[in-house]
Amino acid sequence: MISRIMTTTCALAMTASMAAADYSLTILHTNDFHARFEPISKYDSGCSAEDNAAGECFGGTARLVTAIAEARARSNNSILVDGGDQFQGTLFYTYYKGAAAAEFMNQLGYDGMTVGNHEFDDGPEVLKGFMDSLEFPILMSNADISNEPLLAGVLRKSVVIERGGERIGMIGLTPENTNELASPGPNVTFSEPIAAVQAEVDKLTEMGVNKIIVLSHSGYGVDQEVAANTTGVDVIVGGHSNTLLGSSDRAAGPYPTMVGDTAIVQAYAYGKFLGELNVTFDDDGNLIEAAGEPILIDGSVVEDEATVARVAELAAPLDEIRNQVVAEAANAIEGDRSVCRAMECPMGNLIADAMLERVMDQGIQIAFQNSGGIRASIDAGEVTKGEVLTVLPFQNTLSTFQVTGETMVAALENGVSQHEDGSGRFPQVAGMSFTVDLSAEVGSRISDVMVGGAPIDPAATYGVVSNNFVRNGGDGYDMFKTAMNAYDFGPDLADVTSEYIAAQGPYEPYTDGRIMMK
Repeated sequence: MISRIMTTTCALAMTASMAAADYSLTILHTNDFHARFEPISKYDSGCSAEDNAAGECFGGTARLVTAIAEARARSNNSILVDGGDQFQGTLFYTYYKGAAAAEFMNQLGYDGMTVGNHEFDDGPEVLKGFMDSLEFPILMSNADISNEPLLAGVLRKSVVIERGGERIGMIGLTPENTNELASPGPNVTFSEPIAAVQAEVDKLTEMGVNKIIVLSHSGYGVDQEVAANTTGVDVIVGGHSNTLLGSSDRAAGPYPTMVGDTAIVQAYAYGKFLGELNVTFDDDGNLIEAAGEPILIDGSVVEDEATVARVAELAAPLDEIRNQVVAEAANAIEGDRSVCRAMECPMGNLIADAMLERVMDQGIQIAFQNSGGIRASIDAGEVTKGEVLTVLPFQNTLSTFQVTGETMVAALENGVSQHEDGSGRFPQVAGMSFTVDLSAEVGSRISDVMVGGAPIDPAATYGVVSNNFVRNGGDGYDMFKTAMNAYDFGPDLADVTSEYIAAQGPYEPYTDGRIMMK
């Protein structure tokens, strides 16, 4: 669709040498941090103190402090911006809401941020409190907030900052369907991004600003559409799709991705990378050079000791949440790996039922959970938040998507393909049933697949909910990577499961024959 995308990591090398009036700027950026103040594992979940000491962890605010300071030292002119979704993802957000994010972003010296959809998870009230604590602007251009008294006159569409003697315009962009993804309330309405961005570009241009950066929490695809269909945008710093750009094998595209004269960047998520884009403008504000690469924030980056201490101080009260009783189990809920990776298990049914119940009103018919994501059982009696987090420790989010019946059967075949090895890919499901014949060859072990009580139709399209790990190809589920209408950033799976158990009264674990083993 967009023919002007250039597959180069260096943009617009239009001049052989820089004129005296050329202006250079380093754009440091993060996105989709999701309250990962503590170090994370390679799976983006919690990382133990022992593994952190061994240099096996990534990210964490204490490492970002060091990485940002080092990046600033490499440049005599830089800004630090964020592509949205600081909120949600760990107990730090559950407990502190936006307060911890505001404290650390102020400490790091951010210059601007866009509103992500998760910034609306707890309504305009929490977003307003977050904004009030920030020492830099947070922006959103594609929404009408005039009827929301908490945000009207406070949340700006764009802003102009000065850096190195030049004015830089910044515009915020939020997902057009945020009303479906979060809880902005009835007084905020969202609009399509292209017209919103162009309107702000025109305003900034009339003010004489000729260097314009869009902070976009709309996803890599939308960013390319915005770049292709607007004029005057020099750089888009993205978020929402958790896209890694760059030269690594995992990268979805080059860093930057050029669409016409616009450089697009994004730096995955969770503080695992720090984006570092170096741009040069001529005297007329034309972008003549753009190059860089996301920096991996791994164990080689030294943690800032004062920040380590502050994060530990903030983490202390979280033990109260971990010990919080959230539900009751009438009997022990079996979740041992030796059971759940081999057959239908009570914990698998619980988790799959919880997922399906949460999104059934969105047209979802099937829930699909990999057994490798189920890490423990729960004893009878009181169920604590900590116990649920032990069962589901990976901070996975609900992913909704659509696939054909043929693809669904292929997924089931993958799920039982390594049964003999006790693989974590073995599926636990809701809304469907199937039979497994372990004596058959791999690839032809699945039969009698039923969805909603009817035989699965290979040509029909089915709505599925799983976790973000599986939807993105984890445990061999590559067939889900190209699913239709995929959204990977729903609520936390542990929260969904806790709320489901609580709603049942004393929860009675069960199996019902939805997976038959031959």
